[in-house]
Amino acid sequence: MKPLSALARSVRYGAVDGLRKIAFAVLLVAAPASAETLTIAALGDSLTQGYGVPRGEGFVPQLQRWVDARTPGLEVTVENAGVSGDTTAGGLARVGWTLTPEVDALIVTLGGNDLLRGIAPEASRANLAGILDAADKAGVPALLIGIPAPGNYGADYKKAFDAIYPELAAEYGALHHSDFLGAIRTEIAEGAETQTYLQPDNIHPNPAGVALIVEDIGPSVLDLIDLSRD
Repeated sequence: MKPLSALARSVRYGAVDGLRKIAFAVLLVAAPASAETLTIAALGDSLTQGYGVPRGEGFVPQLQRWVDARTPGLEVTVENAGVSGDTTAGGLARVGWTLTPEVDALIVTLGGNDLLRGIAPEASRANLAGILDAADKAGVPALLIGIPAPGNYGADYKKAFDAIYPELAAEYGALHHSDFLGAIRTEIAEGAETQTYLQPDNIHPNPAGVALIVEDIGPSVLDLIDLSRD
């Protein structure tokens, strides 16, 4: 038989150990569940890649911060799959390895370089259709962002090119945002100086212009996130 002092210590230590186990169990129950994670790939050209702006101020990093501030409890990663100078054909060529198993949603911003090269609208349409088809087969929702054609190729070209984005979005059940640069165009039309939002080439946005774009497109990205979680 244990001496009384030893027995008391045994009882005391046993009680403490039991309390520790209970406390640990309570902590496990009370601990928040792991945050849901989601990956969005942004497939595009220099507008997506962040041409001409400081590191951290391009479309993807600014969008990342914007989304982070509006999705508490959700860990969203926006991957930069933008390549400067890329056409819709280039996007189609690399969409297969962009859509890795980790990707839950796809943003598509391509077509600006097709316009600069005067590529036939039917070719651009076929390439974008191929990208959306790949996303559809992968079970990944997509947001298709348009780039309206200028008028210098003629009214017929502009009509055919501008119709690509809303028509393909409807055909593939993708989300659609009409104009990547739309918010900047609106500000300039209302009297803002071009250089307030654009770099000296008058094509690529500066950091302030990117911020304006993100505020404009951001709600559509939130819709894309909702779709990817359904």
